[in-house]
Amino acid sequence: METSAVQLILSAVERGLYQLVWPPVHIKEIEATTDEIERAELIYLIGKNRNSPMINKQATRNRAEYFMTLGLGVADAAHLAYSESFQAELITCDDKFAKKSKTINTAIWVGNPAAFCEKEELL
Repeated sequence: METSAVQLILSAVERGLYQLVWPPVHIKEIEATTDEIERAELIYLIGKNRNSPMINKQATRNRAEYFMTLGLGVADAAHLAYSESFQAELITCDDKFAKKSKTINTAIWVGNPAAFCEKEELL
């Protein structure tokens, strides 16, 4: 189900319905991926769909640090703060992160690929 939802989302991106925004922390996570094929596929996907508008780095860092005080790890806090800085919805396959994000007062929607597809009626 999750793989199908991701494919639906990527198809909608390719049709121009959505834009992907990749935070710098995501690039670091991909570089650390030990599976060479998965890493190559992700790098290709980013290169094909990369959209990294300028942000207020200090405000985003401050927001990430605030999220860390609420119990998020460094990477999750960075993902959330970066998405907030664009008012972009955050799609994650990490159910624990999505659940924790719902307990935090954030200005954006956070959920898994299937929930995003359902919300956007992509299914």
